Amino acid sequence: MIFLLSSFPLLLFYSFTLYLLVKQKSTIKEQLYLNSMQIEYLIVGQGISGTWLSYYLNKTNKTFLVIDDNNQLTASRAAAGIINPVTGRRIVKTWMIDELLLRLLPAYNQFGKELGINAIFQKNVIDFHPTPQMKNAFDERLKEDNSFLKKPPEENIFHPYFNYEFGFGEVNPCYMVNQLELLPAWRKKLLAENKLLEENFDIKELRRMGKGIQYKNIDAEKIIFCDGAASATNPFFKNLPFSLNKGEAVIIESTEIPSSNIFKKGMMLAPLGNNLFWIGSNYTWDFTDINPTEQFRVQTESLLKTWLKVSYKILEHKAAVRPANVERRPFVGFHPVHKNIGLFNGMGTKGCSLAPYFAFQFTQSLVYNKQVNPEVDISRFQKILSRS
Repeated sequence: MIFLLSSFPLLLFYSFTLYLLVKQKSTIKEQLYLNSMQIEYLIVGQGISGTWLSYYLNKTNKTFLVIDDNNQLTASRAAAGIINPVTGRRIVKTWMIDELLLRLLPAYNQFGKELGINAIFQKNVIDFHPTPQMKNAFDERLKEDNSFLKKPPEENIFHPYFNYEFGFGEVNPCYMVNQLELLPAWRKKLLAENKLLEENFDIKELRRMGKGIQYKNIDAEKIIFCDGAASATNPFFKNLPFSLNKGEAVIIESTEIPSSNIFKKGMMLAPLGNNLFWIGSNYTWDFTDINPTEQFRVQTESLLKTWLKVSYKILEHKAAVRPANVERRPFVGFHPVHKNIGLFNGMGTKGCSLAPYFAFQFTQSLVYNKQVNPEVDISRFQKILSRS
């Protein structure tokens, strides 16, 4: 009896220690059932935009939580992660590309180093000219500006793998972001640090409370939506000029296609590693669902049969909706009326190049009150947002 009484404090100490260890390892969801959480920023979405914004916020002393349901049918998870500095039939530079490249290369390399992965690769585009007219257009554009366009010294080098009649040009440099590893690796880190809540965000649970917001058991100073196409129906931002479009891609496997470059002939054929290749994509503005279509698959198979000389196997067909907008400029900032409700979205097809740059700029604005680029600041839509 004396032994039991003398051992009781020791048993109590060990029990309490074990409780603390279990509590520390419990998920953020389990903790929220028992307690409320107070943070500065609640981020909705962990696509390319939410990933970069949370990455930069993580480097500050600000507290935040990301909510994401790990939906694989999103633009960030369906895209190949191509950064192409030129665009369109006139082969002109994309908006701000020179300035973007100065920031995104060191940013991706640093991010990858911290996660222990290769986050970005240089994969120049070999652009097979589909017609003599397109070849002439490339050659004329090359004379005007050769900062990203190159003429190959040997035009027969890819004949063992591809059919092409009118030669090719090269877009150099181009890059591919390793989204297949980057997004999951960052997600794993957020989970380990109890900074990610894995669930579907329900906007009906959002409440404005004084100068902040409340979502279920979470009290935050501000909420920022980085949830891609979902923001187009968000009651706070639905008046913005979103112009959603659906894209599709097919994943093929081949041990014979070179993985040194991205290849283009009507569609892009991009290496994903492990003998996998992504081929896409289209732009469908009028669609009724997000499902892959038979029309795109037939079109892609037809192209592959006439273009490739080597064997391949189709593994997967995927589709997603891009958060594009009429202006082709991102939406960055806070609602003019509901000043604690923000948006970091609208990257369209350029998310991999725009997200790192503007996430850093947005974070500087949040932490140090620096101004974001007026071309992306959603204050430019103050009138139409004030109606929502």
